[in-house]
Amino acid sequence: MVGRLIWSELAQQQKKDIFDYWNERNKSKIYSRKLNMLFNEAAEMLIVHPRIGRMTDFDNIRIKLVRDYWLVYQVAEDEVRVLAVWDTHRNPKRFENLLKTLK
Repeated sequence: MVGRLIWSELAQQQKKDIFDYWNERNKSKIYSRKLNMLFNEAAEMLIVHPRIGRMTDFDNIRIKLVRDYWLVYQVAEDEVRVLAVWDTHRNPKRFENLLKTLK
């Protein structure tokens, strides 16, 4: 178990963009609220079980699937840092590029 959870600025902006997209598409905030709840529940689980996510090819960076999104995170001794939120429908090569910038 780690002490705290931190959302990076990038991850916060990506969540906002995702929620804005769904709010506009659905003309409602209901789905965005549910998705936000799922993101938060998964992130809280990472505090208790920080190694639950799948390892990547990059040191200490893992991914946790939440619906159609990956929470990209890094585990330190006393914290879990959510680095990014990635839509799994996007081009996988762009995901690899994102990981390279995060390491």
